Amino acid sequence: MKVYGYTRVSTDRQADEGESLGAQHRQIQGYTMMKGMEITCVFEERGVSGATALNERPQGAALLAALEPGDVIVTAKLDRMFRSALDALEVLQQLKARGISLHMIDLGGDVTGNGISKLVFTILSAVAEAERDRIKERIRDMKRDQKERHRYLGGFVPFGLKVGDEGELVPDPVAQAAIATMVEARATGKSLRQCAELVQERHGLEVSHMTVKRVLEAEKKAA
Repeated sequence: MKVYGYTRVSTDRQADEGESLGAQHRQIQGYTMMKGMEITCVFEERGVSGATALNERPQGAALLAALEPGDVIVTAKLDRMFRSALDALEVLQQLKARGISLHMIDLGGDVTGNGISKLVFTILSAVAEAERDRIKERIRDMKRDQKERHRYLGGFVPFGLKVGDEGELVPDPVAQAAIATMVEARATGKSLRQCAELVQERHGLEVSHMTVKRVLEAEKKAA
C-alpha cells in the first residue's frame, strides 16, 4: 500500500500565502501520522485552476496514473482536489471501484470506505444532481440566446444560409438566387427535377429534386 498526498493552489501567490502548499502539506502530514500511515509522496499542483478536472491537471493525471488497488490518497479539502460535487462524485466512484481509498480531511477522513462514506456520497449525489440541472439550464439558455441571434449551433445548415465570420447564420447570395429560381420555375409548372436542372444551369449548384422539394416547402411555410 502506498499513501499519496495531493495539494493544489490556483496561483503562484497562493503557493506562499493563505491556503499554501506548505499549509496543506502540514495538514496531510499531521493526519497521516495520526492514522499511523507513512506518506510515499505528495503531488503538488501549482498555479492550476480548480475549474480544471483532476485528470486534466499535470500532477492530478500523474497521481491517477500511479495509483494501484489498495493505495490511499489524502487531501486537505474537497475543493483542492475537485472542481465540483459532480466531478468529486464521478472520481470517488471510480476510485472506490478500483479499491483505492480517498481521505479528505475537511470531510472527516476516509470518504470511500468508513462510516461517513455513505453520508458523503449521499450529499455529493444531491449537490451533483443540482449541478447537472444548472448545467442543463445554462445550455438551454445559451442555445435559446444563440438561436435568437441566429447563431450557428452545429448540425444542418439550411439551404440558402451560410455560417458568417461571427458564427451567425447569414444569407448565401448564390443559394438565395437559386431559391428564387426554384420558386419561379415551380410556379410555371416545372417538375422538381426540372427545377433542380435549372438551378445547376443558372447558378452552378448541384441540388437534388428532394432538396428542391424541401426548400420550396420551407418557403411556403415562411410565406
